[in-house]
Amino acid sequence: MEHSTEKKLGLMALTAMVVGSMIGAGIFSLPRTFGGATGVIGAIIAWAIAGSGMYTLARVFQTLAERKPRLDAGVFAYAKAGFGDYLGFLSAFGYWIGSCIGNVSYWVLIKSTLGAFFPIFGDGNTVIAIATASAGIWLFHFLILRGVQQAAFINAVVTVAKVIPILLFIVVLFVAFKLDLFRANLWGVQAPDGPSLFEQVRLTMLVTVFVFLGIEGASVYSRYASQRSHVGVATLIGFVSALFLMVLVSLLPYAVMEQADIAALRQPSMAGVLAAVVGPWGAVFISAGLLISVLGAYLAWSLICAEVLHAASNNDDMPRIFARENKNGVPSAALWLTNIIVQLFVISTYWSTDAFALMLSLTSAMSLIPYFLVAGYGFMLARRGETYEDGKARQRDLVIAAIAALYTAFMVYAGGMKFVLLSALLYAPGSVLYYWARREQRRRLFTRFELLVFVAAWAGCIAAIVGLVRGWIAI
Repeated sequence: MEHSTEKKLGLMALTAMVVGSMIGAGIFSLPRTFGGATGVIGAIIAWAIAGSGMYTLARVFQTLAERKPRLDAGVFAYAKAGFGDYLGFLSAFGYWIGSCIGNVSYWVLIKSTLGAFFPIFGDGNTVIAIATASAGIWLFHFLILRGVQQAAFINAVVTVAKVIPILLFIVVLFVAFKLDLFRANLWGVQAPDGPSLFEQVRLTMLVTVFVFLGIEGASVYSRYASQRSHVGVATLIGFVSALFLMVLVSLLPYAVMEQADIAALRQPSMAGVLAAVVGPWGAVFISAGLLISVLGAYLAWSLICAEVLHAASNNDDMPRIFARENKNGVPSAALWLTNIIVQLFVISTYWSTDAFALMLSLTSAMSLIPYFLVAGYGFMLARRGETYEDGKARQRDLVIAAIAALYTAFMVYAGGMKFVLLSALLYAPGSVLYYWARREQRRRLFTRFELLVFVAAWAGCIAAIVGLVRGWIAI
């Protein structure tokens, strides 16, 4: 009986999940991130690439939701179906740990926001800031263990708290729009030895991935959808709505401030931009909205992290212990491991010069492998003609999946070798969980191809350790 009551997420609820997942911490940091890298033209090119690429990825999610309705364990189920058990595991592990690091970025942004009003928090990496965040992590942990995920009113409050400051920000900047300033910022700061336009665009690419994380929100909860077709439609509506807001938030500041001034703002930079236009109350208003929004998003993503481990365990991709639930129906073992990882990363921010930028880029890098495998599976399905009777639909989906795969591969390149190596630093040791799960199931560990992937992951991991020790890789 309980399952039938759960299975009632309509189109609006699924769309809200996509928008709610995508609009979290990232959007509040966009002005400085873009202002520090490029001007208006570079920002438009970056959003055109990101929007087109993520649109094709959203279409692949839509297609797979309709053509493979039985694969409802989330993003990694597609990787497993297409590329075997070990890559399915890596996809689940990468998506899970990427989401954990995303949760760390929420705490960094909260600490940095408080630092604007209370200097003791600094830029979010002081001992007091880390102690406060640690208290918050475990407070949420014990709240969730009591079954707080059923509190729907929290989600409603958070959604309003997110959207009101963002809409006010957009309206105020439209009113204050200065065309001459916008023109002056068109090409950004053009130093003779400065980065080329391509390089400027490349510098913003991982950020665009970060703000689109959550595009698969409807797919993660697809088994609860009242109609299967709603999953794809919700993904597209949510994507377009979020893209519209994010483009405006990153472009409008160029019409009210010089690019160099935008680049010099502290995070969350939306607060600094609004304060420059309307005075100090603007920073307070945005900061208050951000704190409520980010704490709500943190609650949602803590549940997603635990749900990913739980679903992967039920799918035989993770050790059985993570399928365990407490009396409130919360996957407790999965939640404990999630929050231990979040705690360790929060402590690591003490040694980081720009903790938010690092966590943001690392979250994006970890999420790209699962996204790439989803696009690859969509391509394989269309190429083989599996589930297709209409030749035209098959050709269309083949092209869309190919573009999505190229886009995610380009994103890995755009992020740079540093983040490929840092993600290997997490993927390789994470394989211990795979070994544990295979031992439990008494199944063969690797195929020949999987062994090559495993060796490559460890080679990258060792290279990352050497790079960190020698100072070649800076965090």
